[in-house]
Amino acid sequence: MKTKAVRLYGKKDLRLEEFDLPKIKDNEILAKVVCDSLCMSSYKATSQGEAHKRVPDDVSANPIIIGHEFAGELVEVGAKWKNEFKAGDKFSIQPALNYNEGPVGVLSAPGYSYANIGGDATYVVIPNEVMELGCLLPYEGKGFYPASLSEPLSCVIGAMHANYHTTPGSYIHNMEIVDGGKMALLAGVGPMGLAAINYVLNREDRKPSLLVVTDIDQTRLDRAASLYSVDYAASRGIQLEYINTGAMGDAVAGLKEISGGEGYNDVFVFAPVPPVIEQADAILGFDGCLNFFAGPSNPDFKAQMNFYNVHYAFTHVVGTSGGNTDDMKEALEVMSKGLDPAGLVTHIGGLNAVIDATYDLPNIPGGKKLIYNHIEMPLTPIADFRELGKTKAIYSMLADICEANQGLWSVEAEEMLLVNAKALNY
Repeated sequence: MKTKAVRLYGKKDLRLEEFDLPKIKDNEILAKVVCDSLCMSSYKATSQGEAHKRVPDDVSANPIIIGHEFAGELVEVGAKWKNEFKAGDKFSIQPALNYNEGPVGVLSAPGYSYANIGGDATYVVIPNEVMELGCLLPYEGKGFYPASLSEPLSCVIGAMHANYHTTPGSYIHNMEIVDGGKMALLAGVGPMGLAAINYVLNREDRKPSLLVVTDIDQTRLDRAASLYSVDYAASRGIQLEYINTGAMGDAVAGLKEISGGEGYNDVFVFAPVPPVIEQADAILGFDGCLNFFAGPSNPDFKAQMNFYNVHYAFTHVVGTSGGNTDDMKEALEVMSKGLDPAGLVTHIGGLNAVIDATYDLPNIPGGKKLIYNHIEMPLTPIADFRELGKTKAIYSMLADICEANQGLWSVEAEEMLLVNAKALNY
């Protein structure tokens, strides 16, 4: 089976190549990848090359396929797994295998470490360890993009579960956000922030009474408010406020005032910017937990923290990096109950768009960049479909579907694109 894939050879050395996959072994599975959403983690791996902890040292001689937020369908199942999986099954994959014997040990992951599996490929060979570790996850919902986005949603879910709080006089850590507490998402209207808002508003088992979402870009705040409205939040028992901290004279004082002067139980930071981290630390309430979600690429990254409050107000910090398999299962479950992650997606493209988009990912505005691996299409903002439709009818049809869905991507749009993809190149 031939595959076409974007392979990493070293620092800023991505190549789109066609090559033969090996015939699958009895303990492997051949799969078709339908779509992959681009992640800043892939940008970091591309920027660092073999210096990245998940990328093998010999990547220049044995390149790996990038991309780890992908979904598709199984094509051929090895004998060992025929009782659990069958051809035609839809799937998503938990890339954080925590597998001791992978190409780079415990940090091995599809999209970083493997020659024959990654999200930016037309076909892949799923190795035995993915199934052994329960990381090949069935997806029974409509379309494919929700399964692709289950990985980033699982990262948010894992972050919420990783927060902890204590009881005065006790050193027992009570995991999770405070039910009925006060929560702030700082720099919270990027792709992962939007995923967090969506999850918090749709979660059934616990939720904050106050959710404050900040940014300094009013356009992005307005888009978030249109997708996840204050009225909908109120119907879920949550007071939701979108705040432009760039327009506040004293952001810390203003945010504390919104909290009633007490500060926040749970604060999440979605941008690796020292002033944002310091702002988060300053608005923590008693026993407040700061979750530094946004992983920096600079190993010497630092920000100041008030250690007086660490000692006397029991404030503390956690950092999370990705969700685990249970988090992905939860993501797929909440999607099956109606959570649509389409609000994360702002751009659509084909496999041919991956290299340039990955190199420039920090500079491309908007949310998630969703790649369909079996088509050729420049990376295109959904907002540009109508204008492009003046010269290509397929874009006009996509615009009709998206505009009927609050300007969002959808299963209907996905199906139309996949059926009519050849029209993109006429």
